[in-house]
Amino acid sequence: MGNPRREPDLFNRGIAPDHPQFVSAVARAFSVLRCFEHGVHYLGNQEIARRTGLPKPTVSRFTFTLSALGYLSYSPEREKYCLGTAVLGLSHAFLRNNDVLAIARPLMRELAEATGAAVMLGAADGLRMVLLDICQGDATFELRLAVGARVPHGTTALGRADLAARAPDVFDARLAELQRDCDPAQWPTIRAGILQAREDYATYGFCFSLGDWNPDVYAIGVPLTSADRSRVLAFNCSGRVSTMTRERLLHDIGPRLVALRNSVFERCEGRF
Repeated sequence: MGNPRREPDLFNRGIAPDHPQFVSAVARAFSVLRCFEHGVHYLGNQEIARRTGLPKPTVSRFTFTLSALGYLSYSPEREKYCLGTAVLGLSHAFLRNNDVLAIARPLMRELAEATGAAVMLGAADGLRMVLLDICQGDATFELRLAVGARVPHGTTALGRADLAARAPDVFDARLAELQRDCDPAQWPTIRAGILQAREDYATYGFCFSLGDWNPDVYAIGVPLTSADRSRVLAFNCSGRVSTMTRERLLHDIGPRLVALRNSVFERCEGRF
């Protein structure tokens, strides 16, 4: 089977829980931390148990341990937990040590100001995309998103760009995961949008989300794939429907976003 450290594609494809080197206790502990999404401040053991599907006694042991390590903080008054400062230390180290962010930020800011739109960089985080950076080009256009926010995979330009860059077997696996997580009534429309985005990426080099996530927002997305194809990030550019027409996205902003992606890839030599 080989050492997973020498098989980066294992992590791109996903690792089954029965893999001999997979530690299920660590996975369950991180599932507790993942409950604290953007906008979620305090959670009790019962709510965490409901969100994770773990037994409450197990959750109690994990929250106690994570609090002892500083990854959670307990409020006696509320009898609930919030994220601890140790999480901030990890995120700060990630942001400071990520060359792509340092290279991309000035280019993103330039594009945002030139287009009067919002330009974002994101990465897959489970069945969502997490925002790594965002530059606003129009102070009156507020998406109420910030670094660390998580947005859907199937309806956003960021998520569709990520999916469009995946190898066929990885794409099929992600599609199956999204279907299991999705409202059955909404899935046919979401699936059609994802498949169309994959076709658009093959045709134009970028993909669209035309009001599919937010009816007032049109967006375009493009993936950034590392040279060894072990990692995928995604850029998008989004704005209000009144200014971001499909024609403008297709003929103006799309090519600019592709050029931005190419510049970042060249400057970091595809290593990130």
